[in-house]
Amino acid sequence: MEFTTLSKRVFVLASGPVLFVLAITGAGCSGSAASSGGGGRGGRGRGDFGAVPVVTTKVTERDVPVDIAAIGNVEAYTTISVRSQVTGQLEAADFREGDFVKKGQVLFTIDRRPFEAALQQAEANLTRDQALLTQAEAQLARDGAQAEYAQLTAERQASLLGRGIVSKDVSEQARAAADANAAGVKADRAAVESARAQLDSQKAAVDTAKVQLDYCIIKSPIDGKTGNLTVKTGNLVTANTTELMTIAQVEPIFVTFSVPALQLGAVRQRFGKERIAVSVTPQDGLTAAVDGALDFIDNSVDVTTDTIKLKGKFDNNDRRLWPGQFARVSIRITTLPHALVLPNQAVQTGQDGQFVFVVKSDSTVDQQPITTGQRIGDDVVVEKGLQAGQVVVTEGQLRLEAGTKVQVGDGRGGAGAGRGRGGRGRRGNGGGAGQQ
Repeated sequence: MEFTTLSKRVFVLASGPVLFVLAITGAGCSGSAASSGGGGRGGRGRGDFGAVPVVTTKVTERDVPVDIAAIGNVEAYTTISVRSQVTGQLEAADFREGDFVKKGQVLFTIDRRPFEAALQQAEANLTRDQALLTQAEAQLARDGAQAEYAQLTAERQASLLGRGIVSKDVSEQARAAADANAAGVKADRAAVESARAQLDSQKAAVDTAKVQLDYCIIKSPIDGKTGNLTVKTGNLVTANTTELMTIAQVEPIFVTFSVPALQLGAVRQRFGKERIAVSVTPQDGLTAAVDGALDFIDNSVDVTTDTIKLKGKFDNNDRRLWPGQFARVSIRITTLPHALVLPNQAVQTGQDGQFVFVVKSDSTVDQQPITTGQRIGDDVVVEKGLQAGQVVVTEGQLRLEAGTKVQVGDGRGGAGAGRGRGGRGRRGNGGGAGQQ
């Protein structure tokens, strides 16, 4: 049986399975109608823009320290090369390699016997010279008395010669004897001076022998840490040639580093007038920094690197800094008073330079060009373009433009939370495509 209409075919030829198929087809038609109706609602929704969620912060005003980072090298405050000042056999070393020693502590002992014998000989010669000086002085006194008597005798003979009592020959003999005695006195005086000079020379020889004997005991000239012992006990050491070991003073200690010559003016302006703080972090796995102060500025700029060498001085009481060690250095050049600071992530870069999104009182944003300066950790100093207290966007800038309305969040969701809400908003604004 044939029918001319679809509706008659549906109802007359209906059976269980066929009815099932037609029912599904009807359901599909009903869904299309619903979809068409939903598209109308989506069209009306395209005109309703929601606020973009963002995270904001305020521009703060505070004093900002300006620090320069560098890599430095630790240097001992003083390094002493211990050498013997006399030649002799090394008898004992009264310390262990690597010990910390104090100033005046006995380090080495050299065989004293040759120097004790030399001292005794010098002292004996000194006694001899003292006796010779005494003898010369006695000779001078005797000859002086004889010269005085001869002079008086010559004067009497001359007086008698004038009165004709004695002959001229007798008078001349008396005068010659007086002159001879006077010459002898001069010779005695010269002998006394020579004996005194010899005595002084021998006193110096005794002092030298005592010093040489003292050199047999080698003491530490500074407080510091001893190094490797290069000469073992029993060996012969040569004066001023053999290095026995080195001592490095590590309390206090220096850290040498270089900064750009551009900062030399700021450093010199403060150096000597106030304390310039220097912080050092050793590369030993510990995070605690060691604080010190700038102690030295080199006298010239390195023309190959355009840097200037500086030295920081540290007490190093805990001995964390060790000679030859590398460390991260931070020197405080200056402090910027009343600087405007905001997080670095708030700063965006466009074709016209750097800018931030400023949130206005009506919850819309404005694109504000700025000029940035010194960076301090995660913050940056704003030199121009903002005022203290202004609210700027720190997260969610990708969906913003001038005039966009924003909803300020607490930042716990981060930028990802804003993107999730923003994604649904974009699909809603797409004219129903997102709903399908």
